[in-house]
Amino acid sequence: MVGAGLPLFRAAMRYVMDGFRDLIEAEAHAVGFSGMAICRPWDVPQVPDRLAAFLAAGYHGQMGWLAERSHWRGAPEVLWPEARSVIMLADNYGPDGDPMAGLAHAETGVISVYAQNRDYHDVVKKRLKRLARWMIDAAVRANLAKPEVKVFVDTAPVPEKPLAQAAGLGWQGKHTNLVSRELGSWFFLGSIFTTMELPVDKAEVDHCGSCRACLDVCPTDAFPAPYQLDARRCISYLTIEHHGPVDEDLRPLLGNRIYGCDDCLAACPWNKFAQTASDVKYHARDGLRAPQLAKLAGLDDAGFRALFSGSPIKRIGRNRFVRNVLYAIGNSGLPDLGGVAQRLCGDPDPTVADAARWAVERLEAVANGRAGC
Repeated sequence: MVGAGLPLFRAAMRYVMDGFRDLIEAEAHAVGFSGMAICRPWDVPQVPDRLAAFLAAGYHGQMGWLAERSHWRGAPEVLWPEARSVIMLADNYGPDGDPMAGLAHAETGVISVYAQNRDYHDVVKKRLKRLARWMIDAAVRANLAKPEVKVFVDTAPVPEKPLAQAAGLGWQGKHTNLVSRELGSWFFLGSIFTTMELPVDKAEVDHCGSCRACLDVCPTDAFPAPYQLDARRCISYLTIEHHGPVDEDLRPLLGNRIYGCDDCLAACPWNKFAQTASDVKYHARDGLRAPQLAKLAGLDDAGFRALFSGSPIKRIGRNRFVRNVLYAIGNSGLPDLGGVAQRLCGDPDPTVADAARWAVERLEAVANGRAGC
């Protein structure tokens, strides 16, 4: 009887956990997530070698933290050995218009869609915590063992995109970002690690085919090969993570992108299935949809912090942001903006002053002899 009872018990537990998994997914949608899928922490065995190759090539640039915590980022099961399941969540932030349209208006700056309103770290983490609390309470009510949980959003050494592919939320496209057949490219990822042994979902497979749209649209040729990214040439990296002056050969390629870049995401044909974000926290603020470069260049530290309160842009600081704005001014071809740059040639920050002088020289050439610094 004991031998016969064990398979029945296991079958009953599978039935219970299948039902509990469905309840988690329903609650995930209730708190605002657009998708959910589950894998195991050890379902991404390819990550250590890929990460090691990325670091060995120097593609991480100044992001030393990638190398410092690679032992965790490469093996999620090492980050928290007690974890038995990883619940991957997708949060849609789809734009309500063409994210590339702003590139045609040289007097304004282009801010990546994800950063045009509230900081997604705060929004996603709040939802994750709400879902995690619900899981614990629901498990206790169902007389299951009380689970332990940990939530992560981007800032921890977690390989979110490989885990999301292993769980089935999407696949890493040739631009290395996650793509979904239901959501396109416009969604954030969050994860809940838990000690619960939950049913896992089927991993997603690559659906890029022969398409090269994301590779060919990149202004800086940041992709050495499909599925490889050299961050040192990526505009998102250059405008956000890179501190100090940007290489002069790359500055003209930034155009008027002043925080991040959406080109490779926007070019993906799978975005025909994307939907506009339902959460107003992800809708573009009027002042950030097409901000005037002249106004942004005049920001001091207090003005910068006030304008970008609650925004992910705040973390890069006034100096790095104004540096980006000055590169955009230099690329604008609008001599009338020369005076704006001129006023910053003596900025206390040497990188800002360098960017201002570069902008003035560029616009001076356009204006055929207008005075530089």
